[in-house]
Amino acid sequence: MSPRQRHRWLDRFGAAGSLACAAHCALLPLLIAALPSLGLAVWLSDGVEFGFVLFASLLGVFSLLWGYRRHRALRALGLLLPGLLVLWLAVLYSPLHESVVPHAVAMTLGGTLVGLGHLLNLRLNHGHVHDATCAH
Repeated sequence: MSPRQRHRWLDRFGAAGSLACAAHCALLPLLIAALPSLGLAVWLSDGVEFGFVLFASLLGVFSLLWGYRRHRALRALGLLLPGLLVLWLAVLYSPLHESVVPHAVAMTLGGTLVGLGHLLNLRLNHGHVHDATCAH
């Protein structure tokens, strides 16, 4: 697999994971109501959520910085970084973390921004043409 193919795969994986995280957070209030009958409490624990945010942060920063080196556009980072900030605030800030609806809204917003950052990075890299104006 070439570096370009690997980078595309990482962006697609990051976008899919971030958007799945956003869907998870949007559905969280419904799942909480159904927890006693479903037995899914372990998947909604703080540790799993923290792990998702940490993984999304590492993958997002690595993938988008790698993309930035190619396309030199800050737009994708402009979506990723605010998204990660919202995710980390939602995970670490106690008052927001203790109330279900604001926490779910913050996690959904953050996950969506991170996913959109990956999709924009993918588009910027796909449209990149190597010519005399290329920075590398």
